[in-house]
Amino acid sequence: MEIAVFNTQGQDTGEKIELSDKVFAIEPSQHAIYQDVRLIMANARQGTHKAKERGEVSGSTKKPFRQKGTGGARAGHKRSPLWRHGGRVFGPRPRSYGFKLNQKLRLLARRSALSIKASENNIKIIDQLVFENPRTKDFVGVLDRLQLNNKKVLVLIPAENHNVYLSGRNLPKTNIMNASDLNTYDVINAETILIVKDSVAVIHSSLDKN
Repeated sequence: MEIAVFNTQGQDTGEKIELSDKVFAIEPSQHAIYQDVRLIMANARQGTHKAKERGEVSGSTKKPFRQKGTGGARAGHKRSPLWRHGGRVFGPRPRSYGFKLNQKLRLLARRSALSIKASENNIKIIDQLVFENPRTKDFVGVLDRLQLNNKKVLVLIPAENHNVYLSGRNLPKTNIMNASDLNTYDVINAETILIVKDSVAVIHSSLDKN
């Protein structure tokens, strides 16, 4: 499929760029997208929660009263989970929430997400995105001329660009990332994908595989 290339003034340059049908025009798999997004969100969890169990709470291990003859339940020590200030039964422990997912399924998920955005005409190509100095006002001006100022935008750049990142990081609806770090969650979460022209080759090299 071909898509028009715009400049930073929001004007059509007349140039067309070819997007691979294997990446941007497949039949999307909703299940693959669901599984990949679930994995990304699971890996984002810290998993550092911890509750103290009976062997970890403070308190004496002395038997509080004799075994028999009190009329009450027997007790070994006051750190029992049945007692106030005792340990917790089966409390949360530090763990990883991640799980394994087939690489081909993750590849399918990213292709599916991009194909959905392409079918909805929510992908725009810009010839370049260069700032001499970090300036948020200039970045907002580019988005405004491309009619993307009030949308959640994922900006894909071909390589690390400090000035571009600093210019757009304060914008709450804008996410800037290297094309090589493209993931399913950020594609689905954005309303529009703004791709710098040189990033297309990076996307094809990582996703246009058999």
